Amino acid sequence: MPSTITVQEFAPLSRKGGFDLIDVRSLMEFYEFHAVGALSAPLDTLNPKAIMESRGTRATEPLYIICRTGGRSSQACQMFEKAGYTNVVNVDGGTLAWEKAGLAVNRGQKKMMSLDRQVRICAGLLTLIGSCLALMNIWFLVIPAFIGVGLTFAGLSNTCGMGMLLTKAPWNRGLTNCSTGGGCCSQGQC
Repeated sequence: MPSTITVQEFAPLSRKGGFDLIDVRSLMEFYEFHAVGALSAPLDTLNPKAIMESRGTRATEPLYIICRTGGRSSQACQMFEKAGYTNVVNVDGGTLAWEKAGLAVNRGQKKMMSLDRQVRICAGLLTLIGSCLALMNIWFLVIPAFIGVGLTFAGLSNTCGMGMLLTKAPWNRGLTNCSTGGGCCSQGQC
């Protein structure tokens, strides 16, 4: 089980600097807003070995990992541990707790629709369409039932298949990562 740190415990470190913080949310979420000093390394392309190698002499120091609320960062910590890197720490509560605690964030210049909002719109539309089509043929009730099962699974597992699919959509792909699994955005760049 990965080590954790609350944003309140992390606050003195963030003010002092000299830490490595990886944000494993999608690039779209990262550019919407992120913790000052965080580097982007989306979970779906995360390469623990490349990240640790890029840290050079700092590879022996703790690597802090953050996401929106703590679920994806916990998965990322497990990926690092599986790859043999044990000095990783999950920032509990994620960027939402970070911002709520009054810690500095960088906000994107381009206003984007959040991934969470896109998922709600897509799930709602699919449920509505399936329900309307069911008036013509009862077998179309499979569509809203499938969406209900998917949302239940997403809530229980803290992973969202629809969200992962939406990150691949053309309107969300305009952002590019500088390297596969590596980080590209530092405090002065974003």
